Amino acid sequence: MTLGAEVVKVTEQSESDSYDVVVVGGGPAGLSAALTLSRARRSVLVVDGGQPRNAPAGHVHNYLGREGIPPGELLAIGRREVEGYGGRVVPGDVAGAEPTDGPDIGFVVRLAEGMSVLGRRLLVTTGLVDELPDVPGVVERWGRDVLHCPYCHGWEVRDQPIGVLATVPAGVYQALLFRQWSADVTLFLHTAPPLTAEQVEQLAARDITVVPGEVAGLEVTDDELTGVRLSSGRVVARRAVVVAPLFSARASLLARLSMEPAQLQVGGFVMGTRIEADPSGATSVRGVHVAGNVADLHAQVLTSAAAGLAAAAALNADLMAEDTGRAVAALRAGREHPAGVFSGPSEQEVCDRVLGERRHGLSQVRA
Repeated sequence: MTLGAEVVKVTEQSESDSYDVVVVGGGPAGLSAALTLSRARRSVLVVDGGQPRNAPAGHVHNYLGREGIPPGELLAIGRREVEGYGGRVVPGDVAGAEPTDGPDIGFVVRLAEGMSVLGRRLLVTTGLVDELPDVPGVVERWGRDVLHCPYCHGWEVRDQPIGVLATVPAGVYQALLFRQWSADVTLFLHTAPPLTAEQVEQLAARDITVVPGEVAGLEVTDDELTGVRLSSGRVVARRAVVVAPLFSARASLLARLSMEPAQLQVGGFVMGTRIEADPSGATSVRGVHVAGNVADLHAQVLTSAAAGLAAAAALNADLMAEDTGRAVAALRAGREHPAGVFSGPSEQEVCDRVLGERRHGLSQVRA
C-alpha cells in the first residue's frame, strides 16, 4: 500500500532525531495516538510499514461518521490530521528497539534501513496477522467473500447462501451468529471436533444445515465465489464463506526488550497471541505501551482508534510526571548554588537535568 505524497521521508539529517514518543505502526491505533499526542504538544514520530490488516477489504464499517470509507482513504485522512498538528509520519519497517543508557527511560528505535531515532517512550501498534485455514482459495478470496467478522461484513452478505468452515469448536458459534444475517447458513464440519448433542439441537433449531467431511477447496466463477467443494467431489453452492483465523500479534520488534506474545485461549483452544497490557496499554516494560490488535485480538477499527487515544493519554501523563521531576531537580539545583545560578556550569547542569538526551533538539545516538 502506498502511503501517499504527504508522508515525510526519513533523511540522513533526521537520523539522530529525538521524540517524546515513537509510534511503530500507522494504522487506526497508531495514528489516533499520534494525533492525540501531537495535540498535547508532544513531539511524535510514526513509523509505518504500510501493511494494514484490513487492506484486502473494500470498506470500513461501524466507524461512526466514516461508515463505508475505504481503508486506505481513512489512513490518508489520519496521516494528514497528524501532520496538521506537527506530528511526523514516515514509511519504513522497524528492525528492533532497545533501552538507552542512563538513568532516564528511553529507547533507541532502529529502522530496517539502518537509521535510528530516540524516543522517550515507545508505542507499538503493529497489529496482527490473520493465519488462515490451509484450504485452496481461502487466501485468494480473503476480505472479499471469505470472511470472519459478522459486524464487519455481515450486512454485505445478508440473505445470501453462507458457509461456515469449521476448524475449531467456535465454528458452531459462528454459524449461529451469521444466522442473524441470513436464513441460508451451512456449517461444514471440516476438521472441527465432533458436535455435542446440545450443539446439534441448537443448529437444528435455527435451521442450519450441517455437512460432514473435509473441504477440498472453494469454487470461483468470473471472480466470484460460487461454492464449497468437498473432498468427495460434491460442491455445495455458497456465495460467502466464514473462517476462523489464528490471530498472531506482530511483535517481533519487542524481542530485544524481553517481551514475547502470550497465547489467548478460549474454551481450551488457542485463539491467537497478543502482547499483554493494562487498560491504558502499559506493558511489563516501563515506557512501552501497546494499542490495537497487537494487544486486543477482538478490536475493530473504531475500538483500535479508541485504544490509541487511551494509550496516548497515559503516555502524556507519564511524560508530564517525568518533566515535573526534572523541573523540580533543576529548581533544587538552583537553590543549592544560588551564587552561580546563571553561570555556565550551572546552566549546563540544568540543561542536562531537564532535557536529558534531547538538549538543543538533538540526541546522542550511537551507530
